[in-house]
Amino acid sequence: MTTVAFDRFIVKHNTTKPTRDQLFQSLVTQYADDVFRYAYWLCGNKPVAEDLAQETFLRAWKSIDKLNDAKAVKGWLFTIVRRENARRFERKQFDYSDFPSEEIPENKTHYDTSTEAHALREALKRLPVEYREPLLLQVEFGYSQKEIANYLGISVGGAGTRLFRARQQLKEMLE
Repeated sequence: MTTVAFDRFIVKHNTTKPTRDQLFQSLVTQYADDVFRYAYWLCGNKPVAEDLAQETFLRAWKSIDKLNDAKAVKGWLFTIVRRENARRFERKQFDYSDFPSEEIPENKTHYDTSTEAHALREALKRLPVEYREPLLLQVEFGYSQKEIANYLGISVGGAGTRLFRARQQLKEMLE
């Protein structure tokens, strides 16, 4: 049995080239948590985030053969999540129960309940999406300014400006 690395995910198999099923299974195994967290951040609702993640992987399965750059897998999946989230607003919206669901994903190992952390989370929610998204991509997911620019389809300078303005607005809100 050999092991072949397809960028960040590893596939164990008997041939030199992984099958489509093996690639997809490896992709789901390694990126499911990140996709769910990003979906949850976009919508703020656990059941909707689960649906978004499921739709994301369904679309990824359908077009995995079109993935040319293995290094772009995470960004590719996040783009699918974003587009799926946008499609939600094009479709009929069903009423959800007012019963409060958990506010954080189950796989989160530590959740800061301090007053400062709560104030920061609330301030982040009030940031305009165009500033909040690049800031969270950098802080939560570790994207570089260049990766954020590519992901959002803006210039590197534009990404830097949005990051700077996001931090400035957060600072003003928290003072």
